[in-house]
Amino acid sequence: MNRILSKKKVVLGMSGGVDSTASAVILKEKGYDVTGLYFDVLGKNSDSYQAAEKAAEILDIPLIYKDKTSDFKTSVISYFYNEYAAGRTPNPCVVCNKAIKFRVLLDAADEIGAYHIATGHYAHTETDAATGEAFIKRPQNRKKEQSYVLWRLGQEELSRVLFPLNTFESKDEIREILRSKGFPNSEKKDSQEICFVENNDYVSFLTEKMGMRAQKGIFTDTQGNRIGEHSGIINYTIGQRKGFGVTFGKPVYVTGINASENKVVLGSNEELHKTRVFSVNNSFCGTDRYYGKNLKAKIRYAAPLSECTICETESGTIVTEFTVPQRAPAPGQSIVWYDDDRLIGGGFIESAE
Repeated sequence: MNRILSKKKVVLGMSGGVDSTASAVILKEKGYDVTGLYFDVLGKNSDSYQAAEKAAEILDIPLIYKDKTSDFKTSVISYFYNEYAAGRTPNPCVVCNKAIKFRVLLDAADEIGAYHIATGHYAHTETDAATGEAFIKRPQNRKKEQSYVLWRLGQEELSRVLFPLNTFESKDEIREILRSKGFPNSEKKDSQEICFVENNDYVSFLTEKMGMRAQKGIFTDTQGNRIGEHSGIINYTIGQRKGFGVTFGKPVYVTGINASENKVVLGSNEELHKTRVFSVNNSFCGTDRYYGKNLKAKIRYAAPLSECTICETESGTIVTEFTVPQRAPAPGQSIVWYDDDRLIGGGFIESAE
């Protein structure tokens, strides 16, 4: 890349929502030359695009439009489909951030000569004084913090990203920024958990939009005995305790999913608790691997941090050993590691014991 990049210029991902619009306001007030970027995965005529256009107009900033519907389908929706077909629980935002969102932001920034990129994620960055490497830290707003979905980002992204919302402790503070300036989207509801799945009904999305068959199979107990019939493995995830369509005379939970045999294993709550979690496709934000050090980790977005250590096997699988057993680690979900409040990396859960 031969172009000199200006550190006063920033390309901000704009979705038309409260967080990204407020981020634009904050960046402008700090003196940055802001360009908005809307990357389209749902269609240019969506309400989100119209809201982003209106916000950019009020802010008097340019808005770049990038049609990424094809790339998104290939990288994210296909992954989402394949994971559920394999009896796993996917993390589409984790995949999208690395493969689509931050890649598009970096490319756009390079095109217009901007050094910085920015998003409305609730996160914080810091630079290690000894190594010069950039890292994400958990922000002040712990209820909204989103570092969990950013673990696949490396130095290419982290060295250039800004998170303008990192010092805000409540969502109402963010909304007040927009209310005070008359933005029409100040009361817009937070976006749904999965942007491409209407009403978070992923089963309907898979069967009606993607043509997946929810083939009936059998429930077994943990000893392999048949105890009932299930309605298709896509209807279940590890830890689930309702929606079986049949009663068993005692509380039971999904403890395993065997896609190749179309079986769903039901067991006790106690059987869900695991001390060792095995992860693959692991990624670290910097050069240190932290093996043998006292760390903390979380096995799902809303889980609390728990003390652990990590080590790597000869095959490249990372074993996370928790001090306290974790409930229902689900294959396909992310396990994310922290050194104090610093995000150091993560991986996709393969199994647990």
